[in-house]
Amino acid sequence: MTRTTARTAVRVRRPAATSPSSDDDTMTPSTNVHPTAIIDPRAKVPSSCKVGPYCVIGPDVELGEDCRLVSHVAIEGPSKIGAHNAFFPFCAIGMDPQDTTYNGEPTRLEIGDHNEIRECVTISRGTAKGGGITKVGSHTLIMAYAHVGHDTVIGDHCMLVNGATLAGHVIVEEWAVVGALCPVHQFVRIGAHAYIGGGTTITQDVLPFSMTSAARKTHAYGMNKVGLERRGFSAERIRKIHHAYKTLLASKMNTSQALEKLKSEADRGQDVEMLIRFIEASERGVIK
Repeated sequence: MTRTTARTAVRVRRPAATSPSSDDDTMTPSTNVHPTAIIDPRAKVPSSCKVGPYCVIGPDVELGEDCRLVSHVAIEGPSKIGAHNAFFPFCAIGMDPQDTTYNGEPTRLEIGDHNEIRECVTISRGTAKGGGITKVGSHTLIMAYAHVGHDTVIGDHCMLVNGATLAGHVIVEEWAVVGALCPVHQFVRIGAHAYIGGGTTITQDVLPFSMTSAARKTHAYGMNKVGLERRGFSAERIRKIHHAYKTLLASKMNTSQALEKLKSEADRGQDVEMLIRFIEASERGVIK
């Protein structure tokens, strides 16, 4: 038996000076594509992209400029991926959702720019019942063996540490960190700038700005002060958030009473306002 390799090609846009009667696109071999890679002719892969050994890119996949597929990367579609993204060996991107109700609908995956997606990461497309789309923002780091389930939305500058597992319909807001080996339940919302310690099982919404860990019992230990300082939060902003957390976590008031007290204070600031809105919008309750 002899092994055959499909012709490897990328879709390259012709210059604007091309005759109006000619096709918009042509298929041209690329020196940046390893000869063992297989790219479907219907995929759009700019010539600036580097596609390493044994990568497979399916139809309805669109890559932005300067993406790098190291080796053994599989990308299926419909998937639209921005510029300057790096995919490391054995990650599976844009595959069918892991949902027993999925019946082959043309759902989508969208990924922004400047993301680093490490070894063996899996990111599923959406489901028809969940809105049909999975989204990953820009400037994210998704470490080895992490899983992003169907219909999940991840904001900019987030980090999923090794083995973090997001079930379907999860929302991860900007700058949040999900620690190693953390399973996150379906429909959970993780607030902006939150930090979840490794090995923590998340079944309810995680407060913005919080450090949440399962050292003994899963609860919010307080404000993520170091992370906020690293992101340039002023001392005054941190003071106001710290006061809000003392009211929520250290007082003898229940959550509703603490919210009423915070809402009665005139100089709350925009961060505390966001914290209040987050709690009021929570459908599963928040971890305290």
